[in-house]
Amino acid sequence: MNLTIDDKTFEPFIDANMIEKRVRLLGIQMNVDYEEKVPIFIGVLNGSFLFMADLMKEINISCEMAFVKVSSYHGETQSSGNIIEEYPLSVDIENRDIILVEDIIDTGRTLNYLIEKFKTKNPASIKVASLLLKPEALQVKIDEIAYIGFEIANDFVVGYGLDYKGLGRNTKDIYRLCSDL
Repeated sequence: MNLTIDDKTFEPFIDANMIEKRVRLLGIQMNVDYEEKVPIFIGVLNGSFLFMADLMKEINISCEMAFVKVSSYHGETQSSGNIIEEYPLSVDIENRDIILVEDIIDTGRTLNYLIEKFKTKNPASIKVASLLLKPEALQVKIDEIAYIGFEIANDFVVGYGLDYKGLGRNTKDIYRLCSDL
């Protein structure tokens, strides 16, 4: 069933069962990779909150959580490139292993901004976990990308934390913008 938000119509794309299975696998891999460490998972709000919550249910190693909020979309279907930091990091990350948790990596500019900012605080390591990656849209090389749920085409998507004009985040499934109706 299609989803209509404001002036846009979206079609089903990735269902909740596929998301759940992929998040479980990512969690298993992180448990192995960080078995002897105590990482800080830093969720990038607002989009990552559902992914981060489900991912944390799969993590059984010692860890901490924190959040930051930055924005580059400002209600549009494409990144504006203008990054606004709305909620800065409030924990000390010096000599800590960081896992930045993103909902989607599009151009990579926002993520690159965060990574460069965090590097100035001397963490032990920085890795990125993202539910979605748009390889065709990526404009910045990001070596820290380590955990990807799904690679997708350069389509605009909503649901499972992702929004259009602030709406649609609360669906269990992910929907793709319909190309023609």
